[in-house]
Amino acid sequence: MRAAFAAASLGVLFGLVLAAAEGTGSDPPAPSLQPWIDATPSGGILQLPAGTYSGPVLISRPILIDGRGEVTIDGGGKGTVVTVRTTGVVLRRLHLRNSGDSHDRIDSGVLVEDGQHNLIEDNRIDEVLFGITLQQANDNRIVGNRIRSLALAPADRGDGIRLWYSMSNRIERNELRGVRDITVSNSLRNRFVGNSVRDSRRAMNLLFAHRTLIEANHLRDNSSGITALNSEGLIIRRNRILHAIDASGAGVALKESGTTLLHDNEIIHCAVGILSDSPRHAINRMAVIDNRIAHNVTGISFYGERGGHLVLRNRFEHNLWPALVGAGDSDDANQWWGNYWDGYQGFDLDDDGIGDTPHEVWAHADRIWMETPMAAFFRNAPALEMLDFLERLAPFAPPTLMLRDPEPLSRQPVRGSGR
Repeated sequence: MRAAFAAASLGVLFGLVLAAAEGTGSDPPAPSLQPWIDATPSGGILQLPAGTYSGPVLISRPILIDGRGEVTIDGGGKGTVVTVRTTGVVLRRLHLRNSGDSHDRIDSGVLVEDGQHNLIEDNRIDEVLFGITLQQANDNRIVGNRIRSLALAPADRGDGIRLWYSMSNRIERNELRGVRDITVSNSLRNRFVGNSVRDSRRAMNLLFAHRTLIEANHLRDNSSGITALNSEGLIIRRNRILHAIDASGAGVALKESGTTLLHDNEIIHCAVGILSDSPRHAINRMAVIDNRIAHNVTGISFYGERGGHLVLRNRFEHNLWPALVGAGDSDDANQWWGNYWDGYQGFDLDDDGIGDTPHEVWAHADRIWMETPMAAFFRNAPALEMLDFLERLAPFAPPTLMLRDPEPLSRQPVRGSGR
């Protein structure tokens, strides 16, 4: 049964008593929100008058709070602004601000602990260390929130969204800016759809986050895009990842994360477009299909002698170096097929859209900086360019075949057409 009127009446009484007890200066302190929450029965709706209320607060039974964009909860620089330790809470259209600054306590705008089926929707969360934190919290929805961390150096900020041992949550259409990372640790089967992350460190940082869906997100101007470690069965599709151009920046970086699908992403202007090692088991293939990989320093970098990547129908455009494959002394164990390479030099005499000869990438003078990383400083310098030209004319050492695409596309495919 809804008890909005009773909750509001009792809350007003508590607020007035506290305000009177705390002083009568010209700028009285904001009334505490906790008495209003305590007066709201389980399943009730708390309808707050417009204004600012002080926290931190704890919600321990299911209630709905809709701030209508007119209610601010100020944590006073201490701890977490709103802590939820129950099931079925709705926090909507609130402005949450001014958390503590302790990484040890994980001071957050909202912390959900051991709670399920909660909805955190359309809130503005700023001047907080961590934005929204889920700890051992399953089947929650985090939708349409705007999150900013404290104005600190990137490594000193908190995570915009942090999941720890939290399963089957849906994180959708949130807008994060100036945070550290989105961190997903020991958390399975979560969905990240339609989010935007800008001006942060790692847009998404996954560790033991098996079977995560990352779809239709916009990740721009971060040090790195998506980083995954020991996370199997990822689906990464229809994302736009731009300008991860730091020295160690990658659009997508995968380590020991087999059975992963990268499909229909745009990865543009990154230090490395896709960086990946070999899967631990041959059956755990990594599929890279229908992506646009453009204007990166290195388009794709595969390291590890076992190969294990299936690379189909991708567009490689205007990358300084399209692909590096660290196959050691063995042949390339990856499969390349039907990709578009802007540097393809063959013909398509029958005009079927497929080149008449395979596309091959050989390493000539480039072996110098590949084998001696310090020499990368001189990459594309006139001396190395001349040396590479001479190597191609009359090689004084056998070049290394980096990859071979037997059926390269001779013209750019239309995105989403499969050709």
